[in-house]
Amino acid sequence: MTPASDVRSGWGERGGRAPRGVARAWVGRAVRTARLTWAACVVVTALAACGGGAQEPASDLVISSDRELRRMAAEILPGLADRAGLDLVAPVRVERRTRQELEGYLTMKLDEQFPVEDADATVRAYALLGLVDEGLDLRSLLLDLYTEQVAGFYEPDSTALFVMDDQPRDALEGLLLHELVHAVQDQTVDLEAITSRDRGNDRAAAAHAAIEGHATLVMLEFMMERMTGEAVDLAEVPGLAEQLLPALDDMSAQFPALAGAPDIIKRSLLFPYVHGAGFVQELWEMEGRVAPFGPYLPTSTEQVMAGDLEDTPLAVTLEVTGGRVVHSDVLGRLEVEVLVEAHLGAAARSLAEGWGGDRFALILPNEVGPEVLVWVSLWDDEASRDEFRRAFEPVLQRLGPPAALETVAPGGRPGLMLTIGDVNGLRLEPGIGDG
Repeated sequence: MTPASDVRSGWGERGGRAPRGVARAWVGRAVRTARLTWAACVVVTALAACGGGAQEPASDLVISSDRELRRMAAEILPGLADRAGLDLVAPVRVERRTRQELEGYLTMKLDEQFPVEDADATVRAYALLGLVDEGLDLRSLLLDLYTEQVAGFYEPDSTALFVMDDQPRDALEGLLLHELVHAVQDQTVDLEAITSRDRGNDRAAAAHAAIEGHATLVMLEFMMERMTGEAVDLAEVPGLAEQLLPALDDMSAQFPALAGAPDIIKRSLLFPYVHGAGFVQELWEMEGRVAPFGPYLPTSTEQVMAGDLEDTPLAVTLEVTGGRVVHSDVLGRLEVEVLVEAHLGAAARSLAEGWGGDRFALILPNEVGPEVLVWVSLWDDEASRDEFRRAFEPVLQRLGPPAALETVAPGGRPGLMLTIGDVNGLRLEPGIGDG
């Protein structure tokens, strides 16, 4: 991120707030002058940040061998925790790292959390859905995306915030600010735990949105106050996510790896910053300046997109007899919307609004293949289910052969089961789990 120069006063000394119209007008400019760090994705643990700041002397809050980083972080820290709605509990270590060191770290994390066999199975499943090309080297793409985009990251193993040594000086302040918000988060919440792949794709993506949206919102407030010279409360700026998306789309087009990535990857990378910021903004408007964790942590992308923590999706199960499940996960509301847009265009995205839960499984029948894909989706009501079925049935001929879409009712709930490939000999029993 690249906002302006040094911060020399604490967050607590705030004057009158900028009027809504003034704040709204500066959102796009604030984003355009920032370089977001793409340190979150649905398939990799958050490379978040470390730090915070409140009542203690700032000089005691930062540990660094780099005098410039130490000074800048110490100037940013006072009052940051209050603004983020969290408490600072320990000092922050900040250091510089090279791109080569970053690539080594990312490779290690991919090996640890997204091994080759898991990545390949994910690609095969999404290729059957028509969302990526067969043979996509997902790990190489992710490594390219991160080495191209990441300007700073937090290493949980050493509990330190690292800044890339190729960052221009005028980019450091905003970068530190965003990452130091993560720092406060990391001292309060186990970021690795809430974004673990073991929690499932949709649940992890929702947690990423809370983490990155929170940091982005605090960062934007700071940048806008620097630009306007007046205090800004982004909880008072309506439609923030809609204002962020065009600016971030413009920025993403500047980076070759991101610009050339499949839409499912680009949307997953943008989602935490755009929809996450919108979710936290609505949370602040309703609950005051609270952090999006604990009872406020979203558990699905639908909760993030709709701003409704009470809209909890159903947990779908799929019992398979006659074949081996190679890979299984949840698409979630976000990826169902991407699926709809990929096959029916952006005008049809409202079809995903009736989503109520799902699960897909990549299955190897009788250990001989070829693999087939089964996707069970639940819907809020029969009307939503039927509307999706009518719209999606013409797509089947592009997904097969053979592909079929049938009505199911796990637990009496309106649902659909999409099968892609020869499922003869398989017994498929969808159900509803405990969540």
